[in-house]
Amino acid sequence: MTESRADDPQPGVFRLMAVHAHPDDESSKGAATSAKYAAEGHEVLIVTLTGGERGDILNPAMDLPGIKDRIHEVRREEMAKAAEALGVQHRWLGFVDSGLPEGDPRPPLPEGSFATIPLEEAAEALIKVVREFRPHVIITYDEHGGYPHPDHIRCHEVSVEAFEKSGDPDAYPGTGEAWTPLKLYYTHGFIRDRMMLFSDEFERHGQESPFKEWLERWDPSRNDLMGRVTTQIECAEYFPQRDDALRAHATQIDPNGVFFAVPLEWQQRLWPTEEFELAQTRVKTAIPETDLFSGIEA
Repeated sequence: MTESRADDPQPGVFRLMAVHAHPDDESSKGAATSAKYAAEGHEVLIVTLTGGERGDILNPAMDLPGIKDRIHEVRREEMAKAAEALGVQHRWLGFVDSGLPEGDPRPPLPEGSFATIPLEEAAEALIKVVREFRPHVIITYDEHGGYPHPDHIRCHEVSVEAFEKSGDPDAYPGTGEAWTPLKLYYTHGFIRDRMMLFSDEFERHGQESPFKEWLERWDPSRNDLMGRVTTQIECAEYFPQRDDALRAHATQIDPNGVFFAVPLEWQQRLWPTEEFELAQTRVKTAIPETDLFSGIEA
């Protein structure tokens, strides 16, 4: 679906913006929640900051002649299919993927890539979209980026800047009329309790858990993200749409990989929610929450 300016909504209809670093992030982080709110009639906009041009081809079936040569176009085609599966609006911001440098020491990031440009330059582009779409709620990553990819960390920084400055009429002139979002959330997906629950279910069925090694490497001194969660959204009904959106990113998501290792019925029965952390709010709400729009008046 294409993005459009949001006028004042009907009573009880709100606007949700999810800000992501790369195409496919929107389908692996909070996707069922996005689909749920869109299906309920709210306006949901996914903003993708980069084109994902430097992402590796992670699905062996898509490692075909010609794919890598036109990866920029392929990622755009995949994102369009994912947005359609979720039933959401979508906007590209047009920055260049920084890639994930490997090595010791790690090489410098490519010049001009998203994580290397000044924060204000990236924030200006996002604030323009915030002031146009006028979201009540913004979703992004925490200060660690969900995982330490340079684009994810910069996505966090840019999203926080936009949340804090888009309502200031003196900030970022020329980007539209000031608009003040009311709540900022971080999405959390790597929940140890969730992995443990699924792992136990595999063992109960006499199967080896795909999360066994991940759990064995877990550092017990490291706090589990569940301790940061303030908000759980019941969205099991929309897990199939989430999975369709994931599969739409065929170069990035292996349909035989870990994203689909846990049977859908187990997920819907054992852990039917997606998890978020209320990072900043300008309205009063009661924790724990079951609705991202809790405390916001129609």
